[in-house]
Amino acid sequence: MATPSFICGLDAALAVIGGKWKPLILFHLAHEARRYGDLRRAIGNVSDKMLIQQLKELEADGIVDRLDFKEIPPKVEYSLTAFGQTLAGALKPLCAWGTEHMIEVEKLMSRRDASEVEKVA
Repeated sequence: MATPSFICGLDAALAVIGGKWKPLILFHLAHEARRYGDLRRAIGNVSDKMLIQQLKELEADGIVDRLDFKEIPPKVEYSLTAFGQTLAGALKPLCAWGTEHMIEVEKLMSRRDASEVEKVA
């Protein structure tokens, strides 16, 4: 039997949800199935190319289901699989932490941005 290539459980989880957009996709699909356009609007500033790529990866990993209604104009709906629901549940404490500390994180990001501007100048 091959030795797992992950150093810990967090490493394994990040292999599935790594990147900026996948956790947001999971967050929005955890509440309900969504059509592509609705999901894109909910996520915000993501390009079509990136969202499609991330959804394809999540589908290939068995996290997201894609239902094609075979209609014209195209109607496609995305939802979480049972496995994806377990992953979305694992993200709930992280969402709660972010909500609780949103103001502090905004201040941190502002300081980080200001620091980057000083380095360039």
